[in-house]
Amino acid sequence: MLARKSIIPEEFGIPGLASRMPRKPVFRDRVNKARFIAKNGSCNLAHKNIREQGRFLQDVFTTLVDLKWRFTLVIFSTTFVSSWLLFAMSWWLVAFAHGDLDPVRHNGTHCVTDVKSFTSAFLFSIEVQVTIGFGGRMITEHCLTAITVLIMQNIVGLIINAVMLGCIFMKTAQSNRRAETLIFSRHAVIAVRNNCLCFMIRIGDLRKSMIIGATVRLQVVRKTTTPEGEVIPIHQIDVQTETVVANNNLFLLAPLVICHVIDKHSPLYDLSAMELQCSDLEVIVILEGVVETTGITTQARTSYISDEIQWGHRFGPIVTEEDGVYSVDYSKFGNTVKVTTPRCSARELDEKPSILIQTLQKSELSHQNSLRKRNSMRRNNSMRKGAAAGGERGAPEEQLRHRVHQSAVLQPRRRRPEHERRHLT
Repeated sequence: MLARKSIIPEEFGIPGLASRMPRKPVFRDRVNKARFIAKNGSCNLAHKNIREQGRFLQDVFTTLVDLKWRFTLVIFSTTFVSSWLLFAMSWWLVAFAHGDLDPVRHNGTHCVTDVKSFTSAFLFSIEVQVTIGFGGRMITEHCLTAITVLIMQNIVGLIINAVMLGCIFMKTAQSNRRAETLIFSRHAVIAVRNNCLCFMIRIGDLRKSMIIGATVRLQVVRKTTTPEGEVIPIHQIDVQTETVVANNNLFLLAPLVICHVIDKHSPLYDLSAMELQCSDLEVIVILEGVVETTGITTQARTSYISDEIQWGHRFGPIVTEEDGVYSVDYSKFGNTVKVTTPRCSARELDEKPSILIQTLQKSELSHQNSLRKRNSMRRNNSMRKGAAAGGERGAPEEQLRHRVHQSAVLQPRRRRPEHERRHLT
């Protein structure tokens, strides 16, 4: 049995119409992934399965500096106590070999006076290494072995002091401590500047001592796949900034806005506002410079993911002049204001410059309309207030008549009795 042919042509049916309707681009939801650099600048990277652990012992000083404070203090105390015990054993053996511990056998000359037990040998070891010298115990010239042990302990003690004190000093004066006072804005913004889409962040220094030769580097890190099918999980792309192009160093006297022009060489060139929210890129900001007071190179880092990039915003001003002095209000450091910005990508703006012109014209018209509405509302309010004030001063009698008339109108009529109505008829 043949199927009946539909009366409606296929091209006008629901499947045909649905196939010809323009479809909006569908963006996949961005997968929440771990960021490479945290907001405080620490690297979110774990090293596993390192087989050549001996490489860390070849650079003992750097290993000690990189350790946490609790481990450093434990190693510091253990090293000194171990050296005191080691040389206390040496002094006890010298005294035992020379017969100083046996008051009957000794021949009247001691290697070290008043060393009669291991406890006294331990106390003498501490006195020699830290140069306390209480005076009760001392070495004599009758024992060459004791003189040799004294020289060895002094040399070993100086080496331990130099290494451990240098390690403590380097940990105290680490460059990352200075980086704590270098701050970045909580969010990055994208807005139009000089007729171009720009990616902007704000940096600042809380200390009065400056960072000499400060430089800022931007990198975009994301997962990419090459045409050959190779997956690069951490693909780093350098991003140029206006400050780097004009001058290699920053004069970080007051907070600065670092601007990156999104041009055809930028990794953000093809991203629109919607695509940016769905992307998994991460913008890493690195601020480097030399500390003016110590001369140590410092580095501060932070990063911005797509959720922390505000499209169509601009940083507000925070530097004002008060009584001949420039004042910086750090409470407004991360404040942004919303501005008119096209939602399309920088590529589309380059291909169709009219989009930017139309957007700016619409913004100007809307701004003018809002100003007109505000002015008209202010005029109406002022006229109402003036009319009310003039009416109350010039015509109190008219107001009284008007109120009496309203009360008479609103008052219900009294119904007449039946005999009065018959009389009227």
